[in-house]
Amino acid sequence: MKLVVGVDAGGTCSRAVVATVDGEVVGRGLAGPGNPLSHGPSQAAAQVGAAVRQALGGRSPGTVAAAILGIAGPAGTGPFAAELRIGGPVTVVGDVVTAFAAGVAAPAGAVLIAGTGAIAAAVHDHEVVRTSDGLGWLLGDEGSGRWLGLQAVRFAVRHWATPLAAQVAAHAGVSSSDDLVYWAQALPFTAIDDLAPLVCTAARDGDPHAGALVDAAVTCLLRTLDDLGQDGPVVLAGGLLAGGTPVQHGVLKALEARGRQPRLALDPAAGAAWLAARPLSSLPPDRLHEALLGPPTPTATPLSARLRNATLGAIRERRPRVSET
Repeated sequence: MKLVVGVDAGGTCSRAVVATVDGEVVGRGLAGPGNPLSHGPSQAAAQVGAAVRQALGGRSPGTVAAAILGIAGPAGTGPFAAELRIGGPVTVVGDVVTAFAAGVAAPAGAVLIAGTGAIAAAVHDHEVVRTSDGLGWLLGDEGSGRWLGLQAVRFAVRHWATPLAAQVAAHAGVSSSDDLVYWAQALPFTAIDDLAPLVCTAARDGDPHAGALVDAAVTCLLRTLDDLGQDGPVVLAGGLLAGGTPVQHGVLKALEARGRQPRLALDPAAGAAWLAARPLSSLPPDRLHEALLGPPTPTATPLSARLRNATLGAIRERRPRVSET
């Protein structure tokens, strides 16, 4: 039985899928962060290897005919190939490529990712030909989870008497706006990132200030996507855009109003497995994609309306939170 491996290696965790070349998923694995930029090549490769071994479930790595690893930022193949020791080639591609592949079987289109960071990319023949944003928290990543967290802190220090500011203060463990300034100056990135779900929950509960921050994030992300000028399908990925959040709903509603048919990249690791299996499979690409990732999203009912009626728990049951960029 020929097997392929797909990996989504992010800054939060690494997810692996092992499948047959004809689209049957036989194992999944989860391990620590696999981003070599933030954790170093050796540590990233070790975590990716742990996720793949868990997904293999005792099967020999020699039975793996090919592996595709989706990783944010530039990364060499060497450390990962040495760690995996599979029977076939290991290929490293950008995580935007595997995210796009997780959403559609089409060879070209656009992908918009909003997790800890934010980036949009135009994809042709499963290669990135153009990007917008993805500049990091200091210079860009507008509309991302970290951006949303920073906006919440900035709002709170200026509007201390509001309910949203009280939630931010409780999260930071401070009792005054001055203390919040000092807290933020220390750049506790994990805690700042964790403000994004707080803002989303407050917006969902009707807080007008949180709602305004969510609307601003939606505007930023749409501007980033529009900057590409890319026709064709649009795939949404990352925790903010594939996790049932108000940001996701706002982006979906706007795209559907334009007549676009957005798809969700709920499982980039399976998208990577699809890319690895395509040249080896007896199935045509669209059928292989359906076997690995499920049927295309129906378009008779707007995706945003169906997601509004779905529970976040149901979404997470299908696919846990997508790794951040």
